[in-house]
Amino acid sequence: MTRQIREDLKILGVRFHVGSADEAVARAVRDGGLVVVPAAPALKNLAQDAGYRQALVGADFAIADSALMVWLWNLVEQPKIPKLSGLKYLRTLLEHEDVCGEGQTFWVMPTAASAARNVNWLRENGVAVRDEDVYLAPLYGAEIVDEELLRRLEAQRPRHIVMAIGGGTQERVGWYLKQRLSYLPAIHCIGAAIGFLSGDQVAIPEWVDRIGMGWLWRVASDPKRYGPRYWDARHLAPMLLKYRDRLPVAQG
Repeated sequence: MTRQIREDLKILGVRFHVGSADEAVARAVRDGGLVVVPAAPALKNLAQDAGYRQALVGADFAIADSALMVWLWNLVEQPKIPKLSGLKYLRTLLEHEDVCGEGQTFWVMPTAASAARNVNWLRENGVAVRDEDVYLAPLYGAEIVDEELLRRLEAQRPRHIVMAIGGGTQERVGWYLKQRLSYLPAIHCIGAAIGFLSGDQVAIPEWVDRIGMGWLWRVASDPKRYGPRYWDARHLAPMLLKYRDRLPVAQG
């Protein structure tokens, strides 16, 4: 029988959780901290994007969501790791009573339209979300500053903060909050995953997610939008093959 790996494993200098979704959620609920779910299109920028790099390195742990990263790692390194999607992590998180109660979780959403669809789905599925538990993220620049978000979180002090905004930005916002809040909630950077459930994004069947083809399902749903993004993610391959467990160094 293959031994189940339970410790973190460094890939590209980032601490990846390599246990199950249940273990990852239990860990976040128990300890709090910043949980990131880096997809390949953003992860390829690890060397050049200083803010993103700082957030991933500073995260308490990352989820091995990228099928490309997991496949490459398992091809050339040991021990092998399982893929754990952000969608699976979110499904498991929403089953936890610590997350579903009134006032327990604060949601950072990208737009009013997305927030409406996502909140309706959450309420219909037993998650208590008050109007004051939802925040529409502004258009963040190169430097993350959001005093209004900090003020609201300090006033409400939720145990969980779910970042449902774009990859590459949400991690930097999560790091900003971890550094500045006076207490340590669990900050879950799950990006578009809630949209796959609510209908705000294309629905990804569980069997597609289970075999690690969610990215292909998205490309098929909108090739012009997602095709170039995932094609560009190919640049992750030479970086991972060169650096393996080490943090990449910016070139030039």
